[in-house]
Amino acid sequence: MISRDRDAAGRARSDRPRDRLGRPLPPGSVGVARIPDDLELDPQQTLAFAQQLLDDGLAFNAHEVLEAAWKNGAVAERMLWQGLAQYAVGLTHIQRGNAKGAGTLLRRARQRLEAYPANAQQHDVDRAGLIAHARELVDALDAGESIDERRLRTRLCVTPA
Repeated sequence: MISRDRDAAGRARSDRPRDRLGRPLPPGSVGVARIPDDLELDPQQTLAFAQQLLDDGLAFNAHEVLEAAWKNGAVAERMLWQGLAQYAVGLTHIQRGNAKGAGTLLRRARQRLEAYPANAQQHDVDRAGLIAHARELVDALDAGESIDERRLRTRLCVTPA
């Protein structure tokens, strides 16, 4: 049986370094800086940090930042943060060349963002723009189009965070 790294609660947690797309590297390799599992930022800091990571082409790391907000944030906002985290990991799958995984995650992200109350414009998140972008990317994936990095650039907020 293969031994896996575990955290204090016994959950699988890899300490291996990762490349810029979040893929594990061999032990001892130099990877990109990891996002701490217990990251706690206020919503504006979370969005600003995630946006910077997306701007730098680090969608996997942006996903980890948004996932921390989903898991550590207010219960009433979890669907929003989960949708944003799924959106970022959908972009990660595009970067990795995994069209099927990207489509699945972007559809889930879109559903979560669509289900989040429209009148709850939390933290200036560009819900409508992200929904439209996810739909555009899914349509392109379904059509078998190649999606370059420029098409992955998006803004999480209506106004810069």
